[in-house]
Amino acid sequence: MLRSFGVLAVLLVPCGPALAEPAADEAAIRTRLQAWAEAFNSGDAQRACELFAEDVRDTVPDAPEGDKATICRRLERAMTRPGVRLNYAPTIHEVLISGDQAVVRLTWTLTTQSGGETKQSIEQGMDVFRRDPDGVWRIARFIAFTDSEK
Repeated sequence: MLRSFGVLAVLLVPCGPALAEPAADEAAIRTRLQAWAEAFNSGDAQRACELFAEDVRDTVPDAPEGDKATICRRLERAMTRPGVRLNYAPTIHEVLISGDQAVVRLTWTLTTQSGGETKQSIEQGMDVFRRDPDGVWRIARFIAFTDSEK
């Protein structure tokens, strides 16, 4: 009887969500950011836009707050400027994860080649990622600002 009660008690205990795997989640987020840079640098706006959640919002200098459609249009315009070659490289400083949300503090180095001249700008940023229902980490909010230009 006591053994039956123990089995019944185990069956009645509510099961919570699977335990998070912080190292795997951090690796997935880092991979997503690197894949974004590769997509942007190759001029693939559609693939670059896959990083953003449907309800994404951004705050960047000299631009009104944007939604996903606005952000994707800006990216496409930047990638297709005639005579201009852009290349982004991320430096990820930290990834803080709590359940299905994460905050990433990072620096983007943007190299611009135009008219035989090369310039670099350093952009500081903070991205808020969310694991969407499909299990994929996407940016839900981000803020970026130019730190310096060379």
